[in-house]
Order: sequence, then C-alpha cells, then structure tokens
Amino acid sequence: MICQRIHRYYYGVIACMIACIIPMVAGAQSATITKTEHMVGTIENKIFITDSEEFGLQRKLYQLVIKLQDGELLKTEHADIQGKPGTPTEVGKKVVIERMHTADGEVLNFIREPYRYGKILWCIIFFFLIGILLGGKKGFSSMLGLVLSIAILLFFIVPQIIAGRSPLLISIIGCIAIAICSIYLAHGFNRRTTIAVISTVITLIIAIVLAVFVTNWLPLAGLGTEEALFVMTGPLSHVNLQGLLLGGMIIGTLGILDDITTAQTAAIDELSKADHSFTFAELYQRGMSIGQEHIASLINSLALAYAGASLPLFLLFFTEQDLSWWLVINSEFIAEEIIRTLIGSTALLLAVPIATFLAARAFQLGNHTNSTGHVCRH
Repeated sequence: MICQRIHRYYYGVIACMIACIIPMVAGAQSATITKTEHMVGTIENKIFITDSEEFGLQRKLYQLVIKLQDGELLKTEHADIQGKPGTPTEVGKKVVIERMHTADGEVLNFIREPYRYGKILWCIIFFFLIGILLGGKKGFSSMLGLVLSIAILLFFIVPQIIAGRSPLLISIIGCIAIAICSIYLAHGFNRRTTIAVISTVITLIIAIVLAVFVTNWLPLAGLGTEEALFVMTGPLSHVNLQGLLLGGMIIGTLGILDDITTAQTAAIDELSKADHSFTFAELYQRGMSIGQEHIASLINSLALAYAGASLPLFLLFFTEQDLSWWLVINSEFIAEEIIRTLIGSTALLLAVPIATFLAARAFQLGNHTNSTGHVCRH
C-alpha cells in the first residue's frame, strides 16, 4: 500500500538522522525519562573525535564544550553529517540544549537545534513595522486583526480541539469569529465591510459543505501527513483526524476568502460612486469583469503555495521509480493536497459572484434612495 511504503521510507530517513545526530539517545532507551529541561548555550570549544558511517551517510563526531546562560559549562557529543545541513556547531554559535533526567539519576545533554527565537521576534517586529508604515491606520488595524485571529486560533480553536471537541465544529465557529473580527478591524464598521463579511460567511458555508462531501466521498481519513500519525499515536489520539483535516481546509480557505470579498465589494462601491446611473445588471457585469482578473492570479498563487509547502513530499514520491502516476495521485498524501487546493480555489470562484451580487444590489439600491430614505421608483 502506497501510504505504508511512504511512511516506512519517511520514518526510515527520520530514524537515520536521529541516529546520526543524537548518538546518546540510544543509551537512554533503556532508562525512563523523568524530567526534560531546555536551555540556551553558546559553543565554547569543538574537539574532533572520529569519523564514521551509518546508513550510507558519512559523519564526523565531535565533543562540544557549551557554556549555558547561567555560566555552567557542559560537555556533549554531536555528529555533523557531511554534505547535509543541520545544527551549526561552529564555535560561538548559540544552540538549544535538551537535558533529560533518567530514573536512575543519569543526566543526558544533547543539542536540540539552533537558537533562533530572538531573530524570529525581530522578523515579526519588522513585518509589523512595514505593515503600519505602509498601511497607515488601516495597516495598524489590520495588524490588530491579525493578532486577534492568531489569538482565536491559539486560545480557542486549538485548546477546544485538544479538549476533545469536534475539530470541524470548533473550526467553523472560530473561522466565523475570525472573519467578523478581522474584517471589521481591518476595514472599519460600514456597509461595505458588512457586505464583505456576509459574502465571506456565505461562501465559507458552501466551502464547508463541499469539503465534508468530498472528504467522505473519496474518502480521506486525515492521515496524509506525518504530524497526523503523531497525533493518532500520542496523547492526542482522541482527536478526530478527518475533522482535523476539514478544520485545516476551512481555516486555509478563510485566509484567502476575505481578500477576494473585501476587494470585490470595494470595487463595486467605487463603481457605483463613479456613476450613479449604473443599474444592478451593469454593476454586476463590471464587477464580475474585475473579479475574474483577480481570481485568475489568486488561484495560481494558492496552488503554488500548497505545492511549495509539500515540496519535500513530492521529492519522496519521485524517488520511488516503480510507482505509476495514478498510484501517486491516489495516495492520501497527494489526494489531501489536491482536495485542499481545489476546495480553496472553488471557494474563490464562488466568492466572486456572491460578493458581486450582494454588493451590486446594496449599492445600486443606495444610489436610488432619496433624501427621505425611500427607494425612488422609475
């Protein structure tokens, strides 16, 4: 079975890397880990020990002297794999140390990964500054909307799913809350924004129905990633993986929907202001012309975004020379990415006529409303 073959291949690579990079883990297998700590240290010295080869990979084993932030010095062994990028072990580099305490009192230290937390914070600050400087007040309000969206994701959606709630239901509730809050914060409380919110929610509901139908029709179980396997076998084994897959599709779809609905609604609004004589049919036709240009680029961008995220997976498939194309496409790995892309793209296509229809109707009626608030009849 293709899924089983890829799983074995993938985990073989992971096992190989772990065995080469963290040799002391093998010695810890016979001991029970009672406590794990993580610290940051700087490599003070690097002493070569020996060359070796495992699983066809050449590696050099070093003894590293690392100074922790509290001044403590520790020694640990680390293997650099030749020709492969990994944890930098040059003198002066900051790394994350994982310290494991075993039941028999033994303490094991090894390098987990490079320390990059501070640099990530600077990247985030730079992004926010660029958004505020270039976007002005709208940029600032958009950043607030982004922060709120992340907060809903981290403090509502994720905890509720971990607690055993339905991933699909929680994702729907969370996405509607994100759509309402983020769009209003970014674009203000006005009729244009309200139409965009309504259009987004309607399209999102249609996308949910399509996603549920297609996922059950194929069927897809949500086992298309190695992360899903960790969820299935770990402390989160109670989580419904198919619901998690659907929730991920919905959240990803929402991320592109608000762009098309707000842009489309704004375009119709500006058209109606430019010429008050436009009828509903004229507004709708001109709006669809604008929307079609917009979605032509967005659909390609969406497909490339998903393909880029799955590039390592494509490489793994192409190394299996005995697999035919239909078998590759039939596998859950690729099928999930295809359906994820198709659901998002379908939502984009549907969002254009929905937002255009609602906006054209609302703004055309607004243009024909007299000063007393009654609709003029011609």
